[in-house]
This record gives sequence, structure tokens and C-alpha cells, in this order.
Amino acid sequence: MTVQRALILEDNLIIAMEAEEILRLVGVAEVEIASNLEQAVNAIHTDHYDFAMLDVNLGESMSFGFARLLVERGIAFGFVSGYSDTLDFPADLRHVPLLNKPFDEAAMRIFVDKLSSASRSSEM
Repeated sequence: MTVQRALILEDNLIIAMEAEEILRLVGVAEVEIASNLEQAVNAIHTDHYDFAMLDVNLGESMSFGFARLLVERGIAFGFVSGYSDTLDFPADLRHVPLLNKPFDEAAMRIFVDKLSSASRSSEM
């Protein structure tokens, strides 16, 4: 696996820490957690990430605007949600990989493989 650095945008610390642990199990070397949009924006301005995992609903806001910023920067990303489909997502983001909560190591591995493939294809 070529993924070395991942950013998790998740407002629930327990879920974020579980995702971090599972990402490390599937081979991601470095994981950073942002608990809100401001932290996430600062993170991508100061560091490089191979991909990001975005909780859709951050309580007071949604992560769609940040997702578009990642598109502009060429950073692969996927959404994480308790909802099982993307029909209510903005049309331009419905194609983005979705990891359903709760997730396990097998689901995370599939999700990371999709994001890793997306990251490699955007580099070509």
C-alpha cells in the first residue's frame, strides 16, 4: 500500500480514534485527526496527505465545502456516514467513496484501497 498519511475529519473523538487505530492496522503510517473544519483546513495548508476521511455531518455544519477544497487541491477523499447512500449529497459529490458507520477493519481496507486507487489515478 502506498498510502502514508491520512487526515480524519471527525467531530466524535471516539470514532476518530477508532478510525485512526484501524487505519494503522491496514498500513497507513501517519494519521492526523481534525475535529472541526478549521483544524482540517489548517492541516491541509500545512501538511501533505495522501487522502482524507470526512465525516459528512459535523454537528453544526456539513463537510461538503471542505470536500470541494480537497478536489481543488487534488487530495483523494471519501465520506464516512451513518447513512448508507449518497442520494442527499450534492450532485458533484455523489460519486465519492462512502464508508458506512459503524465500520470494521475489512470495510476500512476496501475504503482505503478505493482512495489509494483514486490518489494514484489523479497523479497520472
